[in-house]
Amino acid sequence: MNGLSEAEETGTVSRIARNVRLGLMILFAWALPMAVAAAPFAAFVMDARTGQEIYAQNADTRLHPASLTKMMTLYMAFNAIERGQVRLDSKFLVSSHAAAQPPSRLGLKPGQRIELRYLIRAAAVKSANDAATVIGEGLAGSEAKFAAQMTQMARALGMRNTNFRNANGLTAEGHYSTARDMTVLGRRLFYDFPQYYSIFSRRSADAGIATVASTNKRFLDNYEGADGIKTGYTRAAGFNLTASAKRGSKRIIATVLGGTSTAHRNQVMAQLLDAGFGKAPTRVREVKPAPPQLVAEKKVRRTVQVARAEPRQAVANVQLSSSDRPVARASTVAVVTPAAISAAVSRAQASAAPAPAASSGSTLTASARPTRKPGTGQFANVTVDSELLARAARPEARPEEGDTSEKPAEPLNAARPTPAPRGDQSASLSTPAAGSPSLFVQSTQPQPESMALLTAPPPAQRSETIILASLEPEEETAPQATEIVARGSGSGGKSWGVSLGLFRSQHEAEQMLLKTALQESSALGSALSRVANTKRGFEANFVGMNRETAELACGRISARHQNCRIIGP
Repeated sequence: MNGLSEAEETGTVSRIARNVRLGLMILFAWALPMAVAAAPFAAFVMDARTGQEIYAQNADTRLHPASLTKMMTLYMAFNAIERGQVRLDSKFLVSSHAAAQPPSRLGLKPGQRIELRYLIRAAAVKSANDAATVIGEGLAGSEAKFAAQMTQMARALGMRNTNFRNANGLTAEGHYSTARDMTVLGRRLFYDFPQYYSIFSRRSADAGIATVASTNKRFLDNYEGADGIKTGYTRAAGFNLTASAKRGSKRIIATVLGGTSTAHRNQVMAQLLDAGFGKAPTRVREVKPAPPQLVAEKKVRRTVQVARAEPRQAVANVQLSSSDRPVARASTVAVVTPAAISAAVSRAQASAAPAPAASSGSTLTASARPTRKPGTGQFANVTVDSELLARAARPEARPEEGDTSEKPAEPLNAARPTPAPRGDQSASLSTPAAGSPSLFVQSTQPQPESMALLTAPPPAQRSETIILASLEPEEETAPQATEIVARGSGSGGKSWGVSLGLFRSQHEAEQMLLKTALQESSALGSALSRVANTKRGFEANFVGMNRETAELACGRISARHQNCRIIGP
């Protein structure tokens, strides 16, 4: 045969067969990861004026949001500007971590400083990962802290199925959101920060070190009334888009997650927005979202200065031999009032008048109420000075604001009376609250021992950290794993469904399901769409229905001259 021996012919056939098998193996190895990595589809459509749902498909399935995450990063930046934390011209430092983020990026260098306005433009228009990371680090100190603040803000906005791990949306374990939550966030950007919303409709922008082009330019140019908001793509997430459009008095916001390409994503979004404009009422009462309910906690450091008491020389001819010791009352606490202080000072002045030399049997009859001996008791190390007491004894002295308690002074089990200390080192005089140790005014007559101040210990140090937290209770403290599959079909024990027939590709089947869902959303109710890959082709099904719903839906679909058959358990 053409000069080839049988052995040569056999070898040639073997080589060809091996090459064919190798080619098929390479093709299979390339196609398999693509099929496995295909992201599930989800969509949600909302009337932006009222926040009412128009259409939902897998809307609460937790999926990878990709760069839609930057909507929250920008929301946090706008919020910080409005609170006065930063300004648009504030310069943020670029860290090595931020500069090392993968594309898309602006091209920032470690150690570089750049104004916040340019970072916002790069993150919103170009979807730059490095710019978003710099924003997060600049506002919170680290990307991890910023992600935690983003999650807290999400809870405050009503985004119940969202958890953030970074500021740019790159795939990370525990980083997820839903089509519904991203639509809620898009509406919040429009209503909460209308002064900044126009950034999302720009086709290009000056980002300081470069002019950047919009990743959403094609959809903004091709869809009438579109004015934002944000695109996103990763291999795990697919092609995502949250879009807003206005026609007449209507504004519709929608989200698509898991598109198969930019063209497919934009086409589905256009159909969703068209359906939204068709179903939304022309005249409706606008219901703006309420401000996010946040709680801020801030630590306040307080310093208590302690004055030392210096004893004065005692008068030699005065003895305290007849001074009665007060009756001890354990754990008794009294509150000093201006009236009690004035009375004590008056008694002290009366006792300070010159007196003849006393004999060994003389007694002190005008002694003020005694205090605990220095160095004893729980509050022995805290003392008070005479000028501080003098200020408190003035007629104009009043308790501090917020403290209206007035109680008569009560004696404590104490040692012999002592003179008031000299010098003024204490910060302020506060009327103690009920249940706290009190001040006791002593005689100004020289006494042999020093005087101690019984007062409360310094208040516990409070946190300096500002924590953003929703008033709504947390559903769970630990984030759940990201769901990478759509919901099952057997929800609620419903095992009936309808089939729309077989199609040559999965794309055609999905398009038929979407079109039918938009036309017959009331009849299909909460049914789930599913494409079954069979040997004969791709079957488009609605599942998770009871028998009555399936019969009603199939009847309405058949009335449109469209193939439909009921699927039983």
